[in-house]
Amino acid sequence: MKFHVPDMTCNHCVQSITKAVQSIQPEAVVVCDLTQHMVEIGDLAQAAPVTPEQLIEALDEIGFEATLVQANA
Repeated sequence: MKFHVPDMTCNHCVQSITKAVQSIQPEAVVVCDLTQHMVEIGDLAQAAPVTPEQLIEALDEIGFEATLVQANA
């Protein structure tokens, strides 16, 4: 899944976002592109998959507005 996170501006933001995502999905691979303000979250194959809404809520709780750009195929 890919999300646009316009408030992500530094490496501290990247660390916070990664920590928030991995708190609800420990196996998630989080790749952040600061220049494009994009967050790609992969490797979510589990018995109880995480929804885009859950990820958006997790980021909202730490102060980041996220918009889903691309869902998993």
